[in-house]
Amino acid sequence: MNREELADFLRQRRAALAPAQRTARRTRGLRREEVAERAYISIDYYTRLEQRRGPRPSPEVASALSRALDLTIDERDHLFHLIGHNPPQQTADLSRVDPGLRRVLNALDGNPAMVISNLAHTLLQNPLGREFFGDQTHYTGLARSGYFRWFMMPEERSTYPADIHAAQSATFAASVRAAADLEPDPAEAEQMIATLLTESAEFRRLWDNHEVRLCRQETTSLLHPTAGRVDFDCEVVFSHDRRQRMLVFTARDGRDLRHLAAAPVTSGT
Repeated sequence: MNREELADFLRQRRAALAPAQRTARRTRGLRREEVAERAYISIDYYTRLEQRRGPRPSPEVASALSRALDLTIDERDHLFHLIGHNPPQQTADLSRVDPGLRRVLNALDGNPAMVISNLAHTLLQNPLGREFFGDQTHYTGLARSGYFRWFMMPEERSTYPADIHAAQSATFAASVRAAADLEPDPAEAEQMIATLLTESAEFRRLWDNHEVRLCRQETTSLLHPTAGRVDFDCEVVFSHDRRQRMLVFTARDGRDLRHLAAAPVTSGT
């Protein structure tokens, strides 16, 4: 528990809040007793926290303080770290596409793009994304994960030139390890990893390297029956809660791929 930083954070966030009743005050923000009342804790306990001498709050009290101080998700997580607790896991339906990512994807018509979860469940594709990767939204079970399909379903690699398979495998194995740390419910990640370690010698070898990397900017190459081989730069845009990300592929030779797409964007969930 970082008492010094916690006390300063509480004071700063309390000062940033406007009281419900507009009254003349010598200091800005809420009073200590108002925050304590909001959090359903004693004024003495809250005062001691701001004075760097209170006992460590429980996760329940930390959540109550977060609500009392109207903290954002990032501020709430920071509060939990200062107190010495793991932040609460997100409980949102991760199969629902982040609205911001959906808006950006719908505005793209010259680049293959898709929205995926941390475990590489494809949630939404634009027409060019389906043109190059096929429809990846219909899988069920562990096969929903592109990482799982890469190591367990050989046909998944047909989209990629053979000369990049080794690099792609290393990237995906490192991404699985990073994704497992981010999942709000680790059960699926644990099941997928256990299956891959049992069934895929290639994954097992790469897993032993203990590489961890959440893809943020990559290069890759894809095969298309008409366009042939296209070398891409891949930019990654994260949702605000970092539970989803959008992959946007740009042809490195600058060619216009829009003539290859004809169908509307899949609706997603």
